[in-house]
Amino acid sequence: MPMRSARSVAVVLAVPLLLTGLPAAPAQAAAPAQAAAAFSVRTLRFDVRIGPQGAQRCVVVADLYRPATASARKRAPALLTTNGFGGSKDDQAGLAKAFAQRGYVVLAYSGLGAGGSGCRITLDHPAYDGAAARQLVDFLAGRKAARDGTRINVVRMDAPGDPRVGMVGGSYGGGAQFAAAGVDRRIDTIVPMITWNDLRYSLAPNNQVAASGRLTGGPGATKLLWGLGFFALGAYRGISDARTDPARLAGCPNFPTALCQAVGESLWYGVPRPASLAYLHAASVASYMSRIRTPTLLIQGQADSLFNLQESQATYRALAARGTPVKMIWMSGGHSGAGRPGDLDLERPATNYVGRRVLAWLGHYLWGRRADTGPGFAYFRPWIRYQGNAAPAYSSAPSRPQRLYLSGRDRLVSNRSQVARGRAAYRNPLGGWPTSFSELSVLQNALVSVPPSDALGSAAAWTSAPLKRPTDVAGSPTLTVRLSSPAAERSQRRGVDGRLVLFAKLYDIAPDGSATLAHRLVSPVRVSDVRKPLTVRLPAIVHRFAAGHRLRVVIASSDMSYLGNRTVLPVTVHTDRDRPGVLTLPVTSRPGR
Repeated sequence: MPMRSARSVAVVLAVPLLLTGLPAAPAQAAAPAQAAAAFSVRTLRFDVRIGPQGAQRCVVVADLYRPATASARKRAPALLTTNGFGGSKDDQAGLAKAFAQRGYVVLAYSGLGAGGSGCRITLDHPAYDGAAARQLVDFLAGRKAARDGTRINVVRMDAPGDPRVGMVGGSYGGGAQFAAAGVDRRIDTIVPMITWNDLRYSLAPNNQVAASGRLTGGPGATKLLWGLGFFALGAYRGISDARTDPARLAGCPNFPTALCQAVGESLWYGVPRPASLAYLHAASVASYMSRIRTPTLLIQGQADSLFNLQESQATYRALAARGTPVKMIWMSGGHSGAGRPGDLDLERPATNYVGRRVLAWLGHYLWGRRADTGPGFAYFRPWIRYQGNAAPAYSSAPSRPQRLYLSGRDRLVSNRSQVARGRAAYRNPLGGWPTSFSELSVLQNALVSVPPSDALGSAAAWTSAPLKRPTDVAGSPTLTVRLSSPAAERSQRRGVDGRLVLFAKLYDIAPDGSATLAHRLVSPVRVSDVRKPLTVRLPAIVHRFAAGHRLRVVIASSDMSYLGNRTVLPVTVHTDRDRPGVLTLPVTSRPGR
């Protein structure tokens, strides 16, 4: 077993079994008094067919929340919701109750492979999770009965067999919405939160930008802790729910064989092989985007090293390009941290900014109410003070590019004429052992905070002069550099797993010298060819660099949360006035000079 593999196994054994859905919301300001409508709750089980030609049978367990106001003569729209990874329908109880009290018929169900539902976890593949959701829509339409014979006839209909239905949920429960909408046009709207665009990027991101301005594609650096944490949690759920469907433990426990292969390949080669990547892509909306016509309110978290803001950007742009009605919100929380008060709480949606946006969106598309559904894009600004609802902290102001230049071996200057010729060198250690620390992914919230750091000699850094005025960044910066590495040139001839891996990031340096890495986000890159100029898309952030602070852009050789190079590949970064390295910032205020 390679050294890196042994270290990885030790890590996975220490990963706690966390439920990955929406982060817990902080306490909110009290909402105005409102009479809550009565509702009933009933647990149901459904037989569903999934997979090619519906050859596989599964049982899905769900809770039906029926408002007392809904009847065959006074029908109401429906909501379908499901859990985050490894969770269950019970995790959605607060949301379901809140919307049932507002007159919605809500069906909260456990996704395949967890929470009492049978079959294996398939990562929200449309042929499996999408097919299961479609048959739950059949129930809401009155065309399908639960196992005990229960049928429903209180959901508003657009046509015979076509119920008025939307979907709401986060993380894995967000991916399920795309899977369902991709196979069922009857779904009228979706509200996916903190979810993915392409699992290939989510689990092995490569942030190298091609000449077209898009990411080059192909695997980058595997997310060690997130990947192993999910695999451990999924296997544990299979074992703990073995009575529901013991057959799913055969072979790859509670997962398709391709996912066990992806884990093994990552530990051995550093990245999954093509067949495993193909499965991850097939389970992602990026592979079937052309089938999504459903109006979509995308909500993504700024504090998220699992599904970052770039994921929502990719989905938003693809949907908008096809004319699909879509709006996007970048909220404060995410998988890597809780949100700010007054920002998101769907158990009390009227008390907070995102909750009110969701209410207006669903009211428009499901009740047919005339409502202001908000701007096409809005982002939370963490430096704005407010009380109660977080609306004052949101902005829709567009950004504009501002360039800074790498100069000499360690300076970042605002004018190209100030660029000095120079070079900065670094090297990674033998064996793939990490020398840089950013965050601990699935473990981060459970441990005492440790500041990000880079070991001397294992990273190159360029730092600006103190800013004369605040600089607000909203979006994805880019970094263009020229590299040289004879060892990496030789290594990349072996193929993908031989290419140079590096990690780019942007620090905020306070006057006292302390360094802040916005939401602890980094950009892994597997360089396609070290002989050519390299452009990297840095993490999308919403961050204020205060007056007196400095910007520091860093290229590091490794990161504790990722798999990197195992052989030593020394790198030199070159810069001069004719061909300087360039950091481009999407700013919404004029930066200091």
